[in-house]
Amino acid sequence: MTPQELVERALAASTTDDCLVIVRDSTSANLRWAGNTLTTNGQMTGRSATVVSFVAKDGGIAAGSTSGSATTTDEIDAIVAAADAAARAAAPAEDDNPLVRDRTSPDWDEPAVPTDITVYDTVAPALGEAFGRAADAGRILYGFVDHDVTTTYLGSSTGLRLRHVQPTGTFTCTAKDAALTSSAWVGAATSDFTDIDPLALDDELARRLGWAQRRLDLPAGRYDTILPPTSLADLMVDTYWYAGARDAWEGQSVYSQRPTGTRIGERIAAAGVNLASDPMLAGAESAPFVAVGASSSDHSVFDNGLPLERTDWIRDGELAALVQTRHTAAMTGQPATPYVDNLVLEIDGATGTIDDLVAGTERGLLVTSLWYIRLVDAQSLLLTGLTRDGVYLVENGEITGAVNNFRWNESPVDLLGRFSHASASTRSLSREWSDYFPRTVTPALRIPDFNMSSVSQAT
Repeated sequence: MTPQELVERALAASTTDDCLVIVRDSTSANLRWAGNTLTTNGQMTGRSATVVSFVAKDGGIAAGSTSGSATTTDEIDAIVAAADAAARAAAPAEDDNPLVRDRTSPDWDEPAVPTDITVYDTVAPALGEAFGRAADAGRILYGFVDHDVTTTYLGSSTGLRLRHVQPTGTFTCTAKDAALTSSAWVGAATSDFTDIDPLALDDELARRLGWAQRRLDLPAGRYDTILPPTSLADLMVDTYWYAGARDAWEGQSVYSQRPTGTRIGERIAAAGVNLASDPMLAGAESAPFVAVGASSSDHSVFDNGLPLERTDWIRDGELAALVQTRHTAAMTGQPATPYVDNLVLEIDGATGTIDDLVAGTERGLLVTSLWYIRLVDAQSLLLTGLTRDGVYLVENGEITGAVNNFRWNESPVDLLGRFSHASASTRSLSREWSDYFPRTVTPALRIPDFNMSSVSQAT
């Protein structure tokens, strides 16, 4: 059955008052390497369906949802039956809102878009050349590339027929010296791998291992610290993920105006700081409509099919919006601003690159990779984590060596008010969160007093 046929079958099979179906058809292709040798490659396909059923009851509308693999009539019928039963057993939903009606994508009838191993036709030969160069120079490369294309079909008994194609590509590589005493990491995000240059990324790894030929230990403390776009992406993803309006309204987040309310309209960052999401973000496009299988504090199944557009979360340093369903928007008195699956941080007037920030630093650190990031305190958004695979000492505008790793403690919201310098924003890849949130555009930031709270033995 085609994805569209699965949607229509599910809608016809449901015996509830209303029904909504999300079918996702995915293919992925990957390459993995270790010890300067390609070790595995693979291609996978899959199709899943989520059915959300709605039943009118005294006091409102109840919703129930079920998901599973769906390629046959029997499979989709079983999912529908389970969702119908869940809706009949549920109490009226707190987030009850009128279902979105009568929207159709012009490409609804198009088939799912696949990917395959040929997406690496230019990357694979360049990887082979990088392996040879690395071996000759005493570097050992380990890495992984993955390309996934997921086509989403959303249909409903209220007339929704929406389709979106989401390509996602990631390139990550770690290099070690021959003695396995130094390591460096690079990562990049893409849609189709035409903009990925493995040789340029290997050059950067070689440069970083070269910096590590001199090694020294530093104590914990506050350091003038440069965070490249990849490291900053780690922190901005958390800044966004904890920006739910309901948690803020209930006094549980850094965005709360306690005891009840939000800080929307307040300055929470330096002037010129702009954090936004946009489905049409060039090179990092994402779904232009809501498609969720279950309700939570930040998502509502009743909002499925709502159109998404650019949303400014922080505008010129002021909190402009929080992630809002129609339900939480009614609580807070703000417009509904649902979650969008990308993020861009831009600093007004910022230009240049990481190298420019290094050149302007008298003494400090360049932290190329963060790891094991965890929340310490939601009400200040205090995070903790480790550095990994490359912390470098900057002296008089030059990298002069590698230093030990640290545990750090910082609030990314505080950092947006304390940074001293910024570069231009570029496409980036969070190391910690890339499996869940790979579409970010961020600058490098220089923080004059970044808190390295203790020395870490991590390597």
